[in-house]
Amino acid sequence: MTIPAGVFVHERGLCDSDTVGEGTRIWAHAHVMKGAVVGRGCNIGEGSFVETGAVLGDFCTVKNGVSIWDRVVCEDYVFLGPDASLTNDFLPRAAFKKDPETEFRPTRIREGASIGANATIVCGVTIGRHAMIGAGTVVTRDVPDFALAIGCPARCIGWVGRYGTRLDFDGEGRARCDRTGDVYRLDDGKVTLEKMGTPPTRG
Repeated sequence: MTIPAGVFVHERGLCDSDTVGEGTRIWAHAHVMKGAVVGRGCNIGEGSFVETGAVLGDFCTVKNGVSIWDRVVCEDYVFLGPDASLTNDFLPRAAFKKDPETEFRPTRIREGASIGANATIVCGVTIGRHAMIGAGTVVTRDVPDFALAIGCPARCIGWVGRYGTRLDFDGEGRARCDRTGDVYRLDDGKVTLEKMGTPPTRG
């Protein structure tokens, strides 16, 4: 095992990939396979697994017990809570060999999104930018940017900003985050960031 420069691997961790960014930490009993792509400044918790073909962007947090499979892409600043469950095979069978290129469904978790502890993300969906998925939630379809989604199956119950706090929109469809100074707009069921305040503090 040759550890890429600037990467920390615990003595009981495994890193077989040579595509891991500087500042990333891989903790005990975690395994990053050859062919996995991991960005800069990530934290991969104990007992986690990153499969060949999986992609993690920069500054992602992967808490303990998370497996990230082939065709799962996490963009920058994604948070995966303890024991969150990601999948890639929509019709799993042990008796038949599957073709990953044609039968595995890709999953994308967009920049800044958070997946709560023990949530399940069924393959083939996209989790929008800065969305927040509640603990134990089961996601079976796409989740829009900035949505707060909970339940089984997941349903949107409100909106959150980049910091994660709830957004309270006024009569003109605008909301301001007191934490960051961001200004958001709600229009036709979609939230957009109209003005950015404080940039991310990591990186």
